[in-house]
Amino acid sequence: MGTRQNIRLFQTAEHACGYFPERVARDLVLDPHDPALPALYGHALAMGFRRSGTHVYRPHCLECAACRPVRIRVADFRPNRAQARCIRRNADLEVAIRPARRSDENFALYKRYLAARHAGGGMDRAEPADFDAFLAGPWSPTRFVEFRKDGALLAVAVIDASDDALSAVYTWFDPAASARGLGTFAILTQVELARREGRDFVYLGFWIEDHPKMHYKQAFRPLEVLVGRDWRPLPEASA
Repeated sequence: MGTRQNIRLFQTAEHACGYFPERVARDLVLDPHDPALPALYGHALAMGFRRSGTHVYRPHCLECAACRPVRIRVADFRPNRAQARCIRRNADLEVAIRPARRSDENFALYKRYLAARHAGGGMDRAEPADFDAFLAGPWSPTRFVEFRKDGALLAVAVIDASDDALSAVYTWFDPAASARGLGTFAILTQVELARREGRDFVYLGFWIEDHPKMHYKQAFRPLEVLVGRDWRPLPEASA
């Protein structure tokens, strides 16, 4: 516990908010050069932090607390009817765990996904170095989950592992296969993987109530939300 308390914590300057264009945001970031960071990563997840590249951060905005860390409690999760249909719809896919490495194939799919989903925002001009810097760090416990149909790569989910949890870092998929619900299926696959590996939680990053980009997360029940230092069930009223 003493080591956990001694890691340095930095506060970023204000920057544009990625969810509300009229707002500014700032983050708390754990010292990315601290050699203890890999060992502390699981504790950081439980404290509401998230990884992007080598940075482990959480929002710390002056006038807004809309971003709330959420996680699925694996032992209690049961797919709802829509999720069960998604599982059946994708039963023909081959799922494999791979090392977190860029290849010509997964990078080409990544670029197609960004061009369809984030056109004009800058992300759609991603270079190989951007891919490498965003998805994995030299210390991060990261794996890629590949989803294929007849050998063709349809989706990739990036996951980190701690002693008791998986963290869903990012998912991209073939825009032409969007009817499959591959984003939902990727989370369902991670829950099942966590169950098989004996892990308690799947962290889904941050959730913003009533934000359309975040609505899908609250369908994974029971979902827990971090309130202060306590994880509490997200009320059904938020469904």
